Amino acid sequence: MTDISANNIRIAKNTLLLYFRMLFMMLVSLYTSRVILAALGIEDFGIYNVVGGVITMFGFFNGAMSSSTQRYITFALGKGDFNQLQKVFQTSVNIHLLVALVVLFLGETVGLWFLYEKMVIPSSRIEAAFWVYQFSIVTMMAMIVSVPYNAVIIAHEKMSAFAYISVLEVLLKLGIVYLLYLTESDKLIVYAALLCAMQLLIRVVYGRYCSCYFKETHYVYGWDSRLFKEMLCFGGWNLWGGFATVFFSQGINILLNMFFGPVVNAARGIAIQVQGAVVQFSINFQTALNPQITKSYALGDFTYMYSLIFRSSRFTFLLLAVISLPILLETDMILRLWLKTVPHYTVLFVRLMLCIVIIDAMAGAFMVAAQSTGRIRVYQSVIGGILLSIVPISYLVLKLGAEPSSVFVVHLFICVFAFIVRLFIIHSMISFPLRSYFYQVLLRCLFVLLLAVPLPIVLLYVFPATLWIGLLVCVVSVVTMLLSSFVIGLTGDEKKFVIMKMKELGKRYFNN
Repeated sequence: MTDISANNIRIAKNTLLLYFRMLFMMLVSLYTSRVILAALGIEDFGIYNVVGGVITMFGFFNGAMSSSTQRYITFALGKGDFNQLQKVFQTSVNIHLLVALVVLFLGETVGLWFLYEKMVIPSSRIEAAFWVYQFSIVTMMAMIVSVPYNAVIIAHEKMSAFAYISVLEVLLKLGIVYLLYLTESDKLIVYAALLCAMQLLIRVVYGRYCSCYFKETHYVYGWDSRLFKEMLCFGGWNLWGGFATVFFSQGINILLNMFFGPVVNAARGIAIQVQGAVVQFSINFQTALNPQITKSYALGDFTYMYSLIFRSSRFTFLLLAVISLPILLETDMILRLWLKTVPHYTVLFVRLMLCIVIIDAMAGAFMVAAQSTGRIRVYQSVIGGILLSIVPISYLVLKLGAEPSSVFVVHLFICVFAFIVRLFIIHSMISFPLRSYFYQVLLRCLFVLLLAVPLPIVLLYVFPATLWIGLLVCVVSVVTMLLSSFVIGLTGDEKKFVIMKMKELGKRYFNN
């Protein structure tokens, strides 16, 4: 019981640190996005999103091995085997260096051909697009090499490092915005170059932090063929899952470019930024929780593991719903206040993306549980196959003359189907209690929505559409979601914990 309490405290502390990081970065990101859109213009903003997306497609190699690295490092740490931990880190660095070289090769061959032959880019911006592409390759390589170091930080649950380094990252982003207005050169090229330089610097900082605090990150070249093959085989199935995720995400972006041009890519780019900001609310919590899921499996504590998965899905939904509901109801007003100039289709794109985000994020712990077992062949092959179907179905729908938003509708329906399939796969892997999950998570979340939604919807449709009414709808939707989350979404013990913490905060406040 003491260990579980200590773990819960650690999770709560790490979550708070990650939320500090997220809020700080999100506020700056919202500001910089608006300024960058104004500085670059809608067309160049769309070009940056779609050209950078080509390189992101090759990043599925990185995503696959990143999951493998995270699992093996956390597992070794959970076992308390330092020698194995050192070998895992050493091998993961070797693997990611190879992945970076593969991305470089593919980027300068297949990717470059695709840029010139298939992308819809105005002829006057081809040269700028080329340089954006080259800087994107370097940026991606820097991010790939950083993965083992970030994995060690997460495995050790030292989330304060992310919070502190994020301050530097945010300051650099603000500096980029400032320099973007000062420069008289091509702003699109300058923006890509500065982002690349920022990522290189952040990579150095993370590496330096790890070398100072974690002995296993003192890299000395070595080659463990058995471990290399084992991690590569594990990553092989992750490779399929990563390929599916990146392919459908960037495939949608490319389809929109091919059918509608860079202006629609700009609208999707805005939707993706909103998605990224919102999903951070769940990622931070899950990042703090995930190491405990893997460690509980390593120790054979399945009851605690199930409870962590339940908590991850339920809290993820509640966190995202609190943030998403006001955005869903007042999307147009929020975007106009934020951007002033809102690209066409952005409002609908944002609404559909938020629905997709909530469903996907609730399933985040399923993937961690599957990886903890080391048996991910079925999970990745089935889910990857389902997700891959998004692109061909979207292509057929667009070919039949559908609107750009149709690709997001396709994505949403397949996302729901994939969620259901994930549940049954996890059940077969770890005897996951589906009935308990349905009652304790899904049904509880549904009742939270049913209680929270009616009042803000009444305000939205009964009163005239003004700025003050819009703000009122946002405030009321947040309040009703918080209240319904507390009343229905939390268990009895969780309510007691929240009340206790609120009393402690109250005493501190009034005593001061």
